Amino acid sequence: MRKKPFEGRRISLEILDKALTRVERKNSGSLTTPFKIQEFLDELAYSAEEIYRCPLRVLRDRKAHCFDGALFAAAALRRIGHPPLITELVPNDRDDVHLLALYKVDGHWGAVAKSNFAGLRFREPIHRTLRELAISYFEPYFNVAHEKTLRAYRLPLDLEMFEGSGWMVSDAPMDEIAQRLDRRRQIPLITDRMSRRLAPVDERSYRSGLFGSNDVGLYNPPSGSKP
Repeated sequence: MRKKPFEGRRISLEILDKALTRVERKNSGSLTTPFKIQEFLDELAYSAEEIYRCPLRVLRDRKAHCFDGALFAAAALRRIGHPPLITELVPNDRDDVHLLALYKVDGHWGAVAKSNFAGLRFREPIHRTLRELAISYFEPYFNVAHEKTLRAYRLPLDLEMFEGSGWMVSDAPMDEIAQRLDRRRQIPLITDRMSRRLAPVDERSYRSGLFGSNDVGLYNPPSGSKP
C-alpha cells in the first residue's frame, strides 16, 4: 500500500534521529524556527572544499558551503513542518551558483542559506512569489570583480523525491540531487539589455558584502572574459 506523504516524512526524520548522538539530537531539536536554523548555519565555518556534505555530516563537521547549507536547512525546516524545498540562483558565467532552502508562511516565501557573502543568506517570508524572493538577492549577488552577476533562478526541487536515498544521513545521493537541480527550468530575472547597462558594485557595498568571508572560498571569474 502506498504511504501517505506525512508518513514518509516521519520515517525519514526517524532515520535521522536514530543516527544522531544525544548531544546532536538536542542541538538539532533547538532549531525551531527558520531564523534559528539560519543562526546555526552562520556559526559554521564556510567550506571551500569541492565536496558535498549531507545534513548529518554538516552537523558533525561543523562546516558547509551553499549546497551543504541548503540541504541542511531543508532537513531542519522539514522537522518543523515545512516541505524540503531547494532552489538555485543562477549567475552569468563569471560567478558561481547559489542554493537556497525555501519555506512559506501565510502564503509568502522566505529562504535560509549558507553563504560566503553577507547579503546572500536569510530572507523573511514576505515575498509573494519566487521571483520576488529571487530578485531580492540581485544587488548583493556580485563577484570579486565588482560585477553584479545574478541572472536567473530555477524552479524549486522537492527533496521528498529522494526519500529512499537517505539524503539526510548519507553523502551518496548528493551528486544526484545536484544534477537533478541543474536540470530544473531556469526563470530569467533580467534581460540581456539590462545586464549590459549594470553599474559596478560600489566599494562600501563590496566591503560589507564580503564581511566575514573565507577568501579561499571566493569564486574567481575567468580572466579575459566579459560580464
